[in-house]
Amino acid sequence: MPHQPINVDKATILRLIDEVLKETNAHACCKDGVCSDNLCLVHNKEGVGNIVRSGADRITAGVGVRGGGFDTSIAGMIDHTLLKPEATKAQIEELCDEAKQYRFASVCINPSYVKLCADLLRDTSVKVCTVIGFPLGVTSSDTKVFETEKAIKDGAREVDMVLNIGMLKSGEYDYVQKDIAGVVSAAHRHGVLTKVIVETGLLTDEEKVKACVLAKKAGADFVKTSTGFAKGGATVGDIALIRRVVGPKLGVKASGGVRTQEQALALIASGADRIGASASVKIVTGEKESTPASY
Repeated sequence: MPHQPINVDKATILRLIDEVLKETNAHACCKDGVCSDNLCLVHNKEGVGNIVRSGADRITAGVGVRGGGFDTSIAGMIDHTLLKPEATKAQIEELCDEAKQYRFASVCINPSYVKLCADLLRDTSVKVCTVIGFPLGVTSSDTKVFETEKAIKDGAREVDMVLNIGMLKSGEYDYVQKDIAGVVSAAHRHGVLTKVIVETGLLTDEEKVKACVLAKKAGADFVKTSTGFAKGGATVGDIALIRRVVGPKLGVKASGGVRTQEQALALIASGADRIGASASVKIVTGEKESTPASY
């Protein structure tokens, strides 16, 4: 099949990237590690709160308002995540208990645990999110659709699918769009939200733009940065670029290496309205990371 064109020319891609870089560097306020003007979105929590209240769909209180020793507004934007292959049933049960306690948006777990989580979270506001074609994105489109339908039958209310990165890099844009659209169609038939993982750490800026355009054209609800299993993770630059491309109507999920409250606030300020993290409790309580992050 011949390569299909995407309606984003090179000049538009370069303009988007240039605009995002300018915005990312607009608040170079720190000198020797100290915020000099208190206008930086990383250090000015009130400013971050204004951005969050303007654009996020998971807010229960203004940023900085704490309930029970944790930040309820950030908690309502977090997918509490455990996708390690060695995760045990007991750890998944603990994940659900924490999600109920801190009122996270969802738990994000592998498909084999969907039914368990759906049972544990019944009659709560916490949704069950699972992953499709994870973590490589290279299973067939039919397999991804089957996996989606099975997960929904088991109780999933959100699905995070991995885009076929090799096909994107090969210029097989029609394949990629149809691959996404198949999962989106299966999910939307049941009112289930779909996020597309584009694995930003493996893409050039031009490829990131193309991936976002394809996800948007395929009807996805969110674009998500990373699986957490490849190099790199969520950065403020990538979040700002994705937000610029997808516009205000699609969600943007920052995932991969988010370990602290400061990181989460910076990503929210850049345009994220969902955070995927395994260090969710540390993020909402503001606890500092004492050891290097590892997946």
